[in-house]
Amino acid sequence: MNKLFLFFALIALSCSAQDGNQSSTALASNVTTPMEATSFYDLSATTINGDVFDFSQLKGKRVLIVNTASKCGYTPQYSGLQELHNAYGGEDFIVLGFPSNDFGFQEPGSEDKIADFCEKNYSVTFQMMSKVKTSAQSGHSVYQWLSNASQNGVSNAKVSWNFNKFLIDENGHWIGHHASRVAPMSAEITSFAAGN
Repeated sequence: MNKLFLFFALIALSCSAQDGNQSSTALASNVTTPMEATSFYDLSATTINGDVFDFSQLKGKRVLIVNTASKCGYTPQYSGLQELHNAYGGEDFIVLGFPSNDFGFQEPGSEDKIADFCEKNYSVTFQMMSKVKTSAQSGHSVYQWLSNASQNGVSNAKVSWNFNKFLIDENGHWIGHHASRVAPMSAEITSFAAGN
């Protein structure tokens, strides 16, 4: 009985430490040796409606990229993301949501179901993309770029759970990575969205 209790206690500690051991924020200013990068504007993805979304259209815009899920404890952040979009979205700032089933199988639905969920529950109007993998090695090319200094030229970052946020400036430079617990309307995110 004691061994069983110890086993479950270790699992619980390991799960709670998963997101907690990482800094909630990684910023480009903390990195001193940029590497040769590939351009953010060479990337593309597929929208939730099946259209190709060429990242070259993001030139001159600040971008927040977030991996989303409909059955996660952080799912209510859709409200904050929509509020952020309403307050700052437009010519200078854009939110891109990438649904992913990578963590806890918390996004099992099809693109149609995800789009319906977002619209009905959170009135989402910011750009949602098709479901992707977020792995630095084998994920979608956008997440490989976001997660590897060899591609983004600035920093390695690990997507640790749903609703991790990446910030890209208006020149296509990787600026920062925020863990799930950083709210969309937090000062660090709104300051970036406002261009401060």
